[in-house]
Amino acid sequence: MPILDFPKNDTQQLYLPVVASQQEGGRYKELIDAAKAAGTEYSKIWDLFAFRESFTVHLAQFTQGVLRSSASLDSAMRELIAALTSFQNECGFCTQAHAAAAAELLGSEALVWSVLHDLESSPLEAKEKALLRLTSKIIRRLPTITSEDIEQVRAQGWDDEAIYYAITTCALFDFYNRWITATGVPEMSAAHRLQGQNLAQRGYIREEKK
Repeated sequence: MPILDFPKNDTQQLYLPVVASQQEGGRYKELIDAAKAAGTEYSKIWDLFAFRESFTVHLAQFTQGVLRSSASLDSAMRELIAALTSFQNECGFCTQAHAAAAAELLGSEALVWSVLHDLESSPLEAKEKALLRLTSKIIRRLPTITSEDIEQVRAQGWDDEAIYYAITTCALFDFYNRWITATGVPEMSAAHRLQGQNLAQRGYIREEKK
């Protein structure tokens, strides 16, 4: 997997130590405690969810709905949009995780990274490129978006539901990129492939043990 030349937190600790140390009970705290007991690395976004799980659980459910609910835009493309948004926002944690999830669902890591580095020369079909161009414009030139941009994507064969999910995925990861980067969630050392497989196979809901 390519190494990203983005600014990152090398301390492996959140910038907000109280958030990492004062966690509400719930599934995320169970996951963190289990990882610590086993001496294994864990995704420190769990610390953000565990700090106030009483309401972050709704964010997890929203994420599951945006990325995994049945729609005319498949989950593989939604993960690719999540990765592209994160790459363009220079969020290494989210780029690595969602590039891995997209690669798992699409069956090609090379395809995913070709899209991130140069969409136009990637082997994606013209229809898919049109949707990702819209994503890029939302990220980089939001005030210039007009109904004409939507019409161009619609002309490539995407229906309004697919466009809705593309826009919502992009908007969601604009939030995640800022939440993660500003709180100092560090990139994982060598577990992104496994994390991507887990996201692809299990989704985003962490059910509490009975």
